[in-house]
Amino acid sequence: MSTGLLNPPLDRSTPPPVANSYRAPAILAASGAVVAAVLFWVVSGSLTDDAYISLSAARNLAVHGEWAIVHGLTANTSTSPLNVLVLGALTFLTRLWGPGDPLLALGMLNVAVTALLGWVLARIGRRLGLGPFWAVLAGALVVFNPFVLSAVGLEVLLIPAAVAVMVWFALDGRAAWFGAAAGMAALVRLDLLVFVLVIAALSPAIRGQVRQALGGFAAIAAPWYLFSWLALGSALPDTFLIKQGQASDVGGYNYLTGPVMYFESNPWRTVAAFGPAALGLVLLLLALFSYARYRTRPLPVPGPVLALGLSGALYYVAYVVLDTVPYHWYYVAPATTLAMFAVLAAGIHWTAARDTTDRAAAGALAGALAVLGAGAVYFDVEGGLPWEAPPIFGNWASAQDYERVGRAVGTLVGDAPVRSPGEIGTLAYFCECVIVDEFSDRGLVVEDRLVPRLAEASEPARTLLRANYAFFDYRLAPVDPAFDLRYGEGRGPGGPMSWEVFSAARGVGHFTLVPLAAG
Repeated sequence: MSTGLLNPPLDRSTPPPVANSYRAPAILAASGAVVAAVLFWVVSGSLTDDAYISLSAARNLAVHGEWAIVHGLTANTSTSPLNVLVLGALTFLTRLWGPGDPLLALGMLNVAVTALLGWVLARIGRRLGLGPFWAVLAGALVVFNPFVLSAVGLEVLLIPAAVAVMVWFALDGRAAWFGAAAGMAALVRLDLLVFVLVIAALSPAIRGQVRQALGGFAAIAAPWYLFSWLALGSALPDTFLIKQGQASDVGGYNYLTGPVMYFESNPWRTVAAFGPAALGLVLLLLALFSYARYRTRPLPVPGPVLALGLSGALYYVAYVVLDTVPYHWYYVAPATTLAMFAVLAAGIHWTAARDTTDRAAAGALAGALAVLGAGAVYFDVEGGLPWEAPPIFGNWASAQDYERVGRAVGTLVGDAPVRSPGEIGTLAYFCECVIVDEFSDRGLVVEDRLVPRLAEASEPARTLLRANYAFFDYRLAPVDPAFDLRYGEGRGPGGPMSWEVFSAARGVGHFTLVPLAAG
């Protein structure tokens, strides 16, 4: 008995001849676009608070030309510059026939990115000599993952798409295009540099053309980060400071133990979401063992494909080391990339199978991945369609209740500043008032985060932090709020400045608008 991943590998240096190499990618891209449109209908009424932070930033960029969550207050808290830039551009486009619609822009972006993912996975499959089934399965495991759908509005679809594009160009040996894709990945999230470095290191064609790859990377990524450093006052966003040390905010769970938290909440949903990645990790270990066994032969899977799985695992390890908070969207990068690796490895196993035993093992693996994907679909639809709340949700109020509160607060306060209760995105989007916390008011970042962090940091962290904020105006003072919007559990006191809300995660709660004394 043998296993395909432990056999000496087949030669995959050139793709097999195909009569029409664009037909399957075009079909998968079109299918992905249709699926994305349907899924956006499912999720669009239940977006999370963090998604509305991105939508608020996109609207301010499109309407006012500002990098801000709240009009008039420049902020640098968008972790994914590319997400906001593209959403802003699409929102500006929607102004051709109306006042500008960030929600429609988000739907357009999701359709385009999912179509791109389908196209790229089909091209990768062709390069590896795999049939369309494997590209379909890989794409389905990404887009139907409950953790992905529960965070639509953030960069959760851009992440797997950007990584897949890098793998595609690395397989094709196009170093300059790989560099450009890597630059895009750095704009999606700077921490995707983990994927950039590992894919480049395991791709001989890229290692042999480092200059071209670096040129492509610099051409795409450098302009934004230079602009951010000089014009916004920091190359890295302020969320780098804000998000540190928040693990205690989620019941004491950190990134390592976060899956346990989700498992305790809903075991089978967590298995469906993380199961493909877990299988991918097992296949990664088998592939690495095979490399150790056949050290003088080619890798059992092509270097860029192996890097897809290895970088996903290393990304997870990096977040564990950083002891970050276990927000569900933080797991999207390792979960989706390891899932895609699992499918591609299974496909390679299938084509490399030398007997019926090998073929049966590959078929069983594909079947397990398909069952997990079907389980994800089940948990996507079990609560009814369209969603009233995402399957994974932790906000204090539903999107609908936040909209109601935000509009009422905006009417009451006018131009007077309001202190955020701690969740700002949906309120800011519908209030269209000056609502402030450290995500919208950089004066609070200076007072509560930057100055204390500089005082307590040791070298070289202090020097690096000062370099990042070398062009920042430390004289910025926090906005003085005239009202304080407060959240409390249970029913509120009633009256025109109190609103009862409901959250699928927290139950009944209430917001109260409290006037503050001047000065």
